[in-house]
Amino acid sequence: MIAETMRKKQRVKKLKRHLSQMQTMVVLRKTQKQIHVLDPVKQEEEHGWETAEDQSKKKEEPRRANTEVELKELFKRLNLTDRHGKLLTSDILKIDARSRQPQGPKIEGEIAHAYLNRLLMTDYRARYIPIKEEDNELSQTNVECRDNEDREVIFATLFNKKDMANEIVEKQSQIHPMDIQMALFHSADPFLRQYLLTKLSMCQYALPLLVPNPSTSEIEFPLWAFREVWKSWKSTDASGKVSIHKEPMYGVETPMVSVFRLGHVSTSKSQLINSLINERHNTFFHKHCPGSSRTRMLMDGVVEIAWYCPSGKDTDHFPECVAICNLHGDGEASKMQQTILSEMASVNVAFLPNLCENDPRKAIVKDLFSSQTPLICLFTEDDSLLKELCKGKFKIGLRDRNQSDIVQELKKAIGDSLSLTNFKLENLAQQPGIKVDEDDEDCKKGKEIALQIKDLLEGNKSRVKEAFLPCQGKLWHEWCQKKKDLFRLRGQNLEVQKILIDKDMRDLRSRQRKAGSSNLMKLFLGAMDSFPLHSRMYFLKWTSILMDSCTSDELVALHHKYDEKWSKVLVLKKKHDKSNQLEKEQTELENISDQLNAATFGLEHILREMGQMYEAEIPVTCGRGDHSKIPAMAAELMISGHPLELMDGDAAHVPMTWIDAVLDEVIKKIGDKRVFVLSVLGIQSTGKSTMLNAMFGLQFAVSAGRCTRGAFMQLVSVSKEISTKFDYILVVDTEGLRALELAGKATIHHDNELATFVIGLGHMTLINIFGENPSEMQDIIQIAVQAFLRMKKVKLSPSCIFVHQNVGDITAGEKNMEGKRRLQDKLDEMTQLAAKEEDSDAKCFSDVIAFDIQKDVKYFAQLWEGSPPMAPPNPSYSENIQDLKETILTKASTSQGVKFSEFKTRVSDLWNALLNENFVFSFKNTLEIAMYRKLEAEYVKWTWSLREAMLHIENKLHNRIENDILDTIEDRFLLVEMKPKREEVEKTMAQYFDEHKDKEMLVQWRGRFERKICDVHSDLVKETQKKLNDLIQQKKTRKKLDERKVHYQNTLFKRSKELALNLKQLDKSEKALKQEFDQMWEGWLPELTSDLPRVKDCNIWEDIVSVLSENHEESVLNGRKKQGDYKTITFRGEYSMYVMPREPQSQKSEEQANKKKRYALVAFWGNVMGKLGLVKDHFKTHDLTAEDQHSIKSLIKKIQEESEEIITQYSDDAMGYNKTYIQAIVASASKSIDGYEKEVMKGRFAFKKIFAVDLLLFVCDVASKKFAELHRKFQKANDGFIYLEDQRGQFYEVFTSFCQGAKSSAVLANFICSKLKLSIRQAVYDQTAVDLAADMQCNLPALNGNRLNLERHILLSLAEEENFEKFLQYIQNPKEHFKHFITEQVEQYMKQVKSPKQLSKIKENLKHKTKCASVAAQTATEKVKKMNGDANMWLRLFSDELKDELKFAEKSCADASEITDFSFLEEVVCNGLKTIERQLSESFSKVSRLKTELFRIKPDDILIQHFCKCCWVQCPFCYAICTSTLEDHKGTDHSVPFHRSYGITGMYFRNTTNLCTDFCTTSVASNDTRFYPSHDREVAIPFKEYKRAGPGYADWSITPDISELPYWKWFICRFKCDLEKQYNKTFEGHGEIPVQWSQYTKEQAVKSLDVYMLSNMDA
Repeated sequence: MIAETMRKKQRVKKLKRHLSQMQTMVVLRKTQKQIHVLDPVKQEEEHGWETAEDQSKKKEEPRRANTEVELKELFKRLNLTDRHGKLLTSDILKIDARSRQPQGPKIEGEIAHAYLNRLLMTDYRARYIPIKEEDNELSQTNVECRDNEDREVIFATLFNKKDMANEIVEKQSQIHPMDIQMALFHSADPFLRQYLLTKLSMCQYALPLLVPNPSTSEIEFPLWAFREVWKSWKSTDASGKVSIHKEPMYGVETPMVSVFRLGHVSTSKSQLINSLINERHNTFFHKHCPGSSRTRMLMDGVVEIAWYCPSGKDTDHFPECVAICNLHGDGEASKMQQTILSEMASVNVAFLPNLCENDPRKAIVKDLFSSQTPLICLFTEDDSLLKELCKGKFKIGLRDRNQSDIVQELKKAIGDSLSLTNFKLENLAQQPGIKVDEDDEDCKKGKEIALQIKDLLEGNKSRVKEAFLPCQGKLWHEWCQKKKDLFRLRGQNLEVQKILIDKDMRDLRSRQRKAGSSNLMKLFLGAMDSFPLHSRMYFLKWTSILMDSCTSDELVALHHKYDEKWSKVLVLKKKHDKSNQLEKEQTELENISDQLNAATFGLEHILREMGQMYEAEIPVTCGRGDHSKIPAMAAELMISGHPLELMDGDAAHVPMTWIDAVLDEVIKKIGDKRVFVLSVLGIQSTGKSTMLNAMFGLQFAVSAGRCTRGAFMQLVSVSKEISTKFDYILVVDTEGLRALELAGKATIHHDNELATFVIGLGHMTLINIFGENPSEMQDIIQIAVQAFLRMKKVKLSPSCIFVHQNVGDITAGEKNMEGKRRLQDKLDEMTQLAAKEEDSDAKCFSDVIAFDIQKDVKYFAQLWEGSPPMAPPNPSYSENIQDLKETILTKASTSQGVKFSEFKTRVSDLWNALLNENFVFSFKNTLEIAMYRKLEAEYVKWTWSLREAMLHIENKLHNRIENDILDTIEDRFLLVEMKPKREEVEKTMAQYFDEHKDKEMLVQWRGRFERKICDVHSDLVKETQKKLNDLIQQKKTRKKLDERKVHYQNTLFKRSKELALNLKQLDKSEKALKQEFDQMWEGWLPELTSDLPRVKDCNIWEDIVSVLSENHEESVLNGRKKQGDYKTITFRGEYSMYVMPREPQSQKSEEQANKKKRYALVAFWGNVMGKLGLVKDHFKTHDLTAEDQHSIKSLIKKIQEESEEIITQYSDDAMGYNKTYIQAIVASASKSIDGYEKEVMKGRFAFKKIFAVDLLLFVCDVASKKFAELHRKFQKANDGFIYLEDQRGQFYEVFTSFCQGAKSSAVLANFICSKLKLSIRQAVYDQTAVDLAADMQCNLPALNGNRLNLERHILLSLAEEENFEKFLQYIQNPKEHFKHFITEQVEQYMKQVKSPKQLSKIKENLKHKTKCASVAAQTATEKVKKMNGDANMWLRLFSDELKDELKFAEKSCADASEITDFSFLEEVVCNGLKTIERQLSESFSKVSRLKTELFRIKPDDILIQHFCKCCWVQCPFCYAICTSTLEDHKGTDHSVPFHRSYGITGMYFRNTTNLCTDFCTTSVASNDTRFYPSHDREVAIPFKEYKRAGPGYADWSITPDISELPYWKWFICRFKCDLEKQYNKTFEGHGEIPVQWSQYTKEQAVKSLDVYMLSNMDA
């Protein structure tokens, strides 16, 4: 027992010591921070923390002011001190990590931001934010201590008044919620204050009206902050008529109830008056609110105001709107505020304690009682019922009474007294002694100009836009319609229509310019231009505020009128009324809608006018006019967070010039930042804008009775901690689908257009569904699904989230699951319906877009917690907002976003496609096209790397074959050699696809390009293997000859030596020695080659005539050959002279009978006329359709290609030329002609003989040149006589050397050097060819890029030369023209280039080769000495060392036994190599001195092979060439950026001779232009459906485009006569050339190539 007693004493002692320590700690804190923890005076009515005993003893003590140190400590704890200047709205709207803390702040310093974040989401629980942190260490220690003590000791403390230590620590750690609000208010700049009050008002909280400045004690009236506070209500007059109001509260006159206390009262004043407004919501903060504490610093003397807004029902507390002002703290201590309120009030409500006779507060009450203003006194120590002491003077007791009864009595007393005076909030500014925030100079400047603008707007509101915004009215709407007409042409001669429409559009712009700037716009723009930033911000706000106040009354009335009329229309529709009444009501509804549109006037309309003023000026000034600064102004607004109109909702048009200019200025100011685009769709007035406002703080045009019309975009800044991939979220809010404004009009088309536009823009689309109305839900789902289906077809893949708003019971999980199932079913059903319209095979929504019904559907609670207008926002709605925001940010974090420049392009692409009636058919993804062009340019580099590497390998192996090292080439050997380069290219490709900023876009082509690189590599291996194996085969074929050549060389070497030794003693002159050698040589050659057959010369043209004469008269052949027309057969425009109509069967026999006679006549006159040069056609021409002309041209091209294949097949140096080659070509061509006549002509007409003659002459002429070169090479390689004759010079040198007494080793060395000189020269040429090709590909602009770049330079060259024949070749045989152009470029380059770098590289190659030979000589000498070998061994070793570098096949020597001094041999060889290097270096001193015939593979051939291995398919209409760099691009349609007028191809109007001037891209945009795919088709096909015309059309993608190249217009005008002559047609009638085309100059045509084609390559 003693031990137990001792333990208890120790525990008690320990507990006392612990409590003492805690009290000491609090005292220390008090000393350090000067915080008075318990101040009994701070026990006002909201925080009545006193007991009954205290109450009886209480005496009023003067309130002690908060010290400056205390205030600084408060702001520091809230983390509001470490700033320069005030808090800005942009600071709180920026998305950062703190805005993603739904669980609440973890430390005290985060409370203020958490408050702002919740207030942003209109969450009225912002006042009640606990800190989510672990209990502090001191508390834990205390609990542990107590748990260890005896229960009896703890019980002893149960009845103590306070546990001082814990109470002190606990209360000191709390910050009063209203101190948080007011600290933020004091820290905010004027615009953030305005934003805060707007949000507080939405939360149905009281707003600070008069605020003591904690630093200066001045009383401030934040009138500016109230300017955007609006309220809606319905008032009821005495007759019971209900009026609708939507008013800005700063200017509305309402009764005002002033509430204050004098002295201390025990009843919570704020709690009681809350019941006057909303019994379920704490409009005014009071002591029973969560988070309330004993201490507060910033609320005493603050007057808050709140409004009671009636709903027009019997349950309303008051029949009209009533303002209630609540003075916090003692009215006596805040005398100025109390006096002002009492004087301005309609009713004064005073809370009073029992006052002594001499209490000075009694005098205040007396003054109030004497006033005319009604007074209601509530006594805390009185229990009496409501009593009217005299008229307007009431008394109510509070003690021991039911609060509900008190509230009812108070309502009655106030209601009976309200009719006396009205209060207007603005009038407070006139009170003396009050500092008004609008007295700021910047604010006054902005207001002054804004008032002038407002004055201009007074009067007839319906005429305001017409008077002050002339550019955006009728003129703009007409221009928009003309623009749409331009994309939807009808009828014939579309180009003339385009020009007429374009003229009308220019006239409309001119009229806009003449309308000029109205006085309103001059004021506005002048202020925007002259004001500094802060003044400009005030000016914009003032303008918006004043315009809203001007239009609000009329808009509210019109909306009410519209609703009534709409209700009548619905009733009639439900009754299926077929009378004129329905039509009449709908007409009236339309009229009201027009009035609504006219009366709607806001800042967005002024900004729209700015855009139109700029667009009207641009065509004249090119951006350098008076309005050139306007886009920069709009850009600053957009950057600051102001919404910018993207689509004009009234005109349903996107002002692209304006949008482009503004976004360009945005890029200039902040850089080409990346944005994540979030689009929002939904039924009109269903809370879309409210949702965005709550989520991101966006301020779209949702106030003043206006709803968003069209589409607006607004920037939301994103911190790097949230996303490193994009800098902003760009939110696009839209005019609601199936909007009221459009009821009765072409709603469906408008809805689809708008949905397609915004869904295409967005990375993500929020689809807002309101309530659970099945019809509305079906409408919006069908519209959205159809838009997503279109996106899929044009290869755009946005994501989507469905937001289901106003759902009753969102906590019911089962109900949610059922709702999701129904939504999924509806989505699948709408997908199938939309798929039919869009010609798609999609069966369910997941076939269209990646969508998870569990994650991508959000259910939102109702916005209001109760019935408006007094209901606060539903906290669950705010939670839903936070959840949706988190989902969006999570999904967005995986996106790269797009740059502003890319977004601008996407807007243009989508809008241009929508201007056409078929979106999918018309959409052109410019970003994707530009990215593909860049990928093609990279592909060209990758393929060149492979080709260059293979050329180097080929050169090396070529030397080995010539040196008899290899007797076969296997593909695996080439694969091994190419492996390092292939791996390098694959690595480069992988890096490009993996690390590129647009890798998400590139991934769609990755597989295709990887396969194409594999194909290119495989083709290079196969081609090189074949080429080298062919060389080996040729070597084998010449093996016997080569062996004989060695024998001949040895024999000639010996004979030359013997002749020299015989003549050496005779001392003859050099001339005599030369004569002796030549004489002997002439005898040696026939003797040595007597047993070798000579390769005869050949006359290929004789063979051609011989072969052709077998089927054609020789006279005809000779006549056509002499005339030369056959040379132009490939690019003729007219082939009618080559055909004749088929005779009917009855005429055949007669025709056959006269056949011989006719041919004889033809032969005779052919000879005669041919000699005179007059023969053009033997028979009457037969008119052909354009399709026939094109078909014949295709036949010619096909035969030409077949002939080239045969030529390639027979181009074998080992075989040489043979007459059978010509026979094969002729047979192949004849077979194709016969087949064409049977299969295509089908008896309609027949070819004349001259067609076959001309065509065969053409292909044989081409073949003759190739075969002549082939025969020359064969003759040189296989004729021993020619070979030995070429060696004469070398053996003469041997002869002279021996004559001069040289040693055999020196002679051999010189002989070796003579061989090496040729090999070195050839090796340098081989390497130089590759180097030159690489250099030209890098440095020649025409060859440095993809296929489109090459074509641009070809067009520039053609325009420069103005050669019609070359133009024709380019149009009709582009591949040949490309080859010729590349050859010309190479020739010009080699003539003109003076690149020291290139010459240096050639000399480096030369130096390398000579060095290799020197090293080989040294190595051979060392090895021969070691092995005691002879000269033959030395030659073999020398040759082996050079196997990869040079051709040197000499491996034996006639004088081998005489050569023993190998060091001397080496020395002479090395010296000879130095001489060779010097001599060859001189021949390589200029690139122009290079001899092209010495290139084994010419640079132009290398480049032609590189660039021409691509797609050559031509547009079936205009012959434009597909610009794909890939030869086979299956899965991707043929395309070309710009098409041509198809008149240049000879296309004409059926049954006329009128050539057509239309462009393909114009025709496919037209509604009713048609074409005949072939001559035998009687049914024309609409150009819009050209893919139905067959295979030649189906694989082309021709998108509507009105920006065709002026280049081709210039061409048609420049070569009009040539084209008419070429096609035997005229540009008349339907095909008349528009006069305006002739105004294009060549300079403009050339410039257009840069403007259009360069932008297409680099977009």
